[in-house]
Amino acid sequence: MIRDFTDDEARRALVLKWGTVERDVIPAWVAEMDYALAPPVAQALSEAVARGVTGYPPFEMGGELGRAYAGWARRQFGSEVDPELVIPTVDVTAGVRVALDVLSDPGPMVMPGPAYAPQLEVAQVTGRERVDLLLDPDAERAELDLDRLDRLFADGARTLLLTQPHNPWGRAFSRAELEGVRDVVVRHGARVISDEIHAPLVLEGAEHVSYLSIDGTADHAVAVVAASKAFNTAGLRCAQIVSADRATHERLVDVPLVRNDSWSPLGVIAAVAAYTDGDAWLDALRARLSAQRDLLRVLLAEQLPAARMRPLEATYLAWLDLRAYGHDDPAAVALERGRVRLAPGHDYQPGLGGHVRLNIATSPERLTLIVQRLAEALGEPAS
Repeated sequence: MIRDFTDDEARRALVLKWGTVERDVIPAWVAEMDYALAPPVAQALSEAVARGVTGYPPFEMGGELGRAYAGWARRQFGSEVDPELVIPTVDVTAGVRVALDVLSDPGPMVMPGPAYAPQLEVAQVTGRERVDLLLDPDAERAELDLDRLDRLFADGARTLLLTQPHNPWGRAFSRAELEGVRDVVVRHGARVISDEIHAPLVLEGAEHVSYLSIDGTADHAVAVVAASKAFNTAGLRCAQIVSADRATHERLVDVPLVRNDSWSPLGVIAAVAAYTDGDAWLDALRARLSAQRDLLRVLLAEQLPAARMRPLEATYLAWLDLRAYGHDDPAAVALERGRVRLAPGHDYQPGLGGHVRLNIATSPERLTLIVQRLAEALGEPAS
């Protein structure tokens, strides 16, 4: 069910990822997949455009979109969501900003890092300081440091931006880990904004647990979700803020409309189609991405044996530690010498050298060539 784009198709469809690199460069940087749209989504969009649905969306909470998401959450994650407590927003980062601006007390926001680059300044946009909860690059496993989180809250932080599954760590946090987060947050009377855009992309061997499904979280948390990452529809501009507490929901809707950027009617149509009819295609996608992950492990062991990749449990974005090869900016080396574009680690943690983020959502043939080119570009490990 997963159809790979040819290079020419990818250049026409993925105008940022493929359209901004030279023709001899393989792009594996921005988080888009080199796959054709899921047929239910493509059909729904085609019919909507034929009807001329290009105006404003209905400015309603819940509605068809809320019902579609609630059904999806029940089938996919076993989560119970009240459809009336689902609010459209333009995209996940905007939803995080709205929730932070409307719900959070003044005070710093905690950002686990390395972190998704566009969100590194979301705290500052709302007049808050960002304090980082950084992953030790030498740690065996990418885990949240709850003792450090406790100290940051004790020092005045008021909100945790929890990206889970995590980009770029590739972690799907367990229920026990999330319960630990809850205990720290409740102890300090703080708040959680849970960015769960990658929830549909948990790979074989792991599962997604929504933070709102943890007992004792409804009164201090929201989740921000979307179909856009799993179904490659980011340009259609529609995400959702999900509450499990009516008082929280009322605070979010009782603000001027200008505070919540207008979403797209085509984005709503695509999301409803994905949530309603996209399960089979998503199953095939997760199987493909799990196979790509396994292929990457083999390729790295064969061609870049000094590279380090923690277990990739979710997303299609592999976080690679290439410090052993002696290049502070291996992404720049890969582009110049290997004609492969990767995302540099310093985009996710300023000052961090020797790391890259590699997008595996492509064909097995392209992924094989990407690793071959990367190995040739980096050379032998530094002594």
